[in-house]
Amino acid sequence: MKRIFAYLLPVLALTAVLSAPIPAAAQAGDTQAEPATESPPESASEPAKPSLSALLTRLGDASFDEKAAIVDEIAASGDPQAVPLLRALSGGNLYVRASDGLAAVSKGEEGSETYTSLTGDPVEAEGLEKVRVNNMLRRKVTAAVSRLGLLSPKADVRLTSARAAFLEHDEEMLPLVEEALAKETDSGVKTALQQVRAAIALTSSGVTDDAVVAAIDVIKDRGDEDARNLIKPFTESENAKIKAAAVRAANAINTSLGYWAAAQNAWYGLSLGSVLLLAAVGLAITMGVMGVINMAHGEMVMLGAYTTYVVQDVMHSIAPALDTVSLVVAVPMAFLVAGLAGVAIERSIIRFLYGRPLETLLATWGLSLVLQQTVRTIFGPTNKTVISPSWMSGAFEIGHLTVTYNRLWIIIFSLAVLGLMMALLRYTRFGLQTRAVTQNRRMAAAMGIRTDLVDAMTFGFGSGIAGIAGVALSQLDNVSPNLGQSYIIDSFMVVVFGGVGNLWGTLVGSMTLGIANKFLEPYAGAVLGKIFVLVFIILFIQRRPRGLFALKGRALEG
Repeated sequence: MKRIFAYLLPVLALTAVLSAPIPAAAQAGDTQAEPATESPPESASEPAKPSLSALLTRLGDASFDEKAAIVDEIAASGDPQAVPLLRALSGGNLYVRASDGLAAVSKGEEGSETYTSLTGDPVEAEGLEKVRVNNMLRRKVTAAVSRLGLLSPKADVRLTSARAAFLEHDEEMLPLVEEALAKETDSGVKTALQQVRAAIALTSSGVTDDAVVAAIDVIKDRGDEDARNLIKPFTESENAKIKAAAVRAANAINTSLGYWAAAQNAWYGLSLGSVLLLAAVGLAITMGVMGVINMAHGEMVMLGAYTTYVVQDVMHSIAPALDTVSLVVAVPMAFLVAGLAGVAIERSIIRFLYGRPLETLLATWGLSLVLQQTVRTIFGPTNKTVISPSWMSGAFEIGHLTVTYNRLWIIIFSLAVLGLMMALLRYTRFGLQTRAVTQNRRMAAAMGIRTDLVDAMTFGFGSGIAGIAGVALSQLDNVSPNLGQSYIIDSFMVVVFGGVGNLWGTLVGSMTLGIANKFLEPYAGAVLGKIFVLVFIILFIQRRPRGLFALKGRALEG
């Protein structure tokens, strides 16, 4: 062992010496050291690009030729504000303050303009001077914006720019499109760029017949109105080959657009059906339990809409940061306001008119006029606007079908309300008593159920659901004293068609009538379409007086 350590000790000592760091002074004085192989920093070899504000200070007083050169520098600056700045310049809305290079965009009519920065912040008008443009400069700016968009590192920006370029189909953009195609890796953007190239081919001169046919086949796959309009002139071409390809493509596009139009009508029908469902579901329970034709049901919807307006206005004045949740807060508030109003109406008027349907109808109709005038006196005759929260704004596309977020949320909301109502009527004591009174009022009273209390609670519950419908309608229409009158007749048709007191019938009836209305409107118009639906319902109830889904054992008192 001693001999082994005697051999290892010098080796360990030599290793420690060799691995020790070399002092900085020795490195600096070592003339035999190898020269550094690292290249100098890029910033040292290339001149620094001027800032956007520095370019803007030169833009105001420059000549048009100088402005064109500055546009190239702005496009090459890589600043994220370059694209909105160039778009404002092209539209003639760009103002610059020479003292600090501040850019502002004008809004409003001449003489009453307001100015905002590129980020949307308000800007004082003092010192701002408009940047003049001519046609040459506009073309320069358009080309720069297109280049920035088509070569952007973000795929969604490239796709948006490609779609815009398809509508312009400018022949001068062909080299840029070819350059973007050569670099493109996203399949969706690549397809859009190929369609741009095909559109340019169709609108350019000197293109061979085979190239025109190939371009028509590419644009056919786009399948929208813009593609059809671009192909339409070639359906009358004297060249048989081109004409055949164009007619074939136009027929394919027409068929595709027909299917998408039907899908769009079905979506609009579902959207209208969800509104009718919310407006009619409370009425269905009221008529099923009490046998009362409540002509003031639309005013319960109106009260819910005005409650939404008040809640949003109060929350905005107290805590503007909570604007996005004001609609959520308005739902229970609208239910309470309309529900309490419904209980008050039942206790003060309707309870004395049971078994007298004509008097009930006249009394509730007169009450609806009183409620409208009361609201008109308090809030004024002008319409009130309820602002949609950010999560209900905007839309998205599925193929050629446009789906707006507000209508999508209303469909989900209406189905959720229907589900909660079904659960309430199925699994609670109130629901059990309500179903008992609906099926046989006398037997329910004989079993000890207070039918008068059930009537009041049911009327209040149905009115509260109508108030919730007002919350949803405030996102689709202006809030006005006449809001409920637009839906009361359709609500009665839904209830009669689906079956009085049956929630499944109300769901099927509202969706059926909503879709039928939207499919009839393009051919017969809105008014005549409603007349056709009304005639159909009249004929239908001649065969099935209790509607699609009649409740067994129900004893409605007429």
